[in-house]
Amino acid sequence: MSTRKSPAGGTEIPGSAASQDGPGSPPIPLASGPGPGLGLPLLPTADRPAPERADAARNRRKILDAAARIVAEVGPGAVTMNQVAHASGIGVGTVYRRFGDVAQLLWALLDDRERQFQESYMSGPPPLGPGAPADERLRAFLDALVDRVIEQRELLLAAQAAAPSARYTSGAYLAMHTHVTLLISRLRPETNGALLAHLLLAPFSPSLMHHLSVERNLSADELKAGLDALLTLGD
Repeated sequence: MSTRKSPAGGTEIPGSAASQDGPGSPPIPLASGPGPGLGLPLLPTADRPAPERADAARNRRKILDAAARIVAEVGPGAVTMNQVAHASGIGVGTVYRRFGDVAQLLWALLDDRERQFQESYMSGPPPLGPGAPADERLRAFLDALVDRVIEQRELLLAAQAAAPSARYTSGAYLAMHTHVTLLISRLRPETNGALLAHLLLAPFSPSLMHHLSVERNLSADELKAGLDALLTLGD
């Protein structure tokens, strides 16, 4: 299925159902610039968003959680603002004012999930967070990354299709790469930690994870066991 360029120069999700929000609405535009293709580069660290009122924060959380459920059920190309408003119990006008359009909402969802993941491995409890030996943290990180990529598979696939090479220059990837490099450097200081980090992260390409988990029907536990076997091949 091919993609098309939007009038604004972005790339559109193939098969988008954004037009369901109104006759003649264009498909979901995805930016073709830096980052994973959903409008902005991912943050390199888990900085918190700007402070907001408690009621606004609650509404944001309801909207993002509703969007996540819909993406999991029907995929990002079928998400509409009306669906999200109905599922969240928030007025559709509020959803539009908060996020602008479906593309911005999907970007906010991806950014939100990435922010949560970064917080878990940067400052969460061990073994994923600080306080555990480097080998335990590395295994915990790879296991958590399997779960994250499978959970966000459809959204990450759409981002990859929009900008295939942007994954490696996005803030999210750079943060993960730095984290894995530091862990490897502690375990094997004589090696090229940066190179090994790239190689360890390579299997997490959304297209490969989709192939393994959907087309090959491998479970998350099987994928984690495979990664653990890779880590112990040289022992």
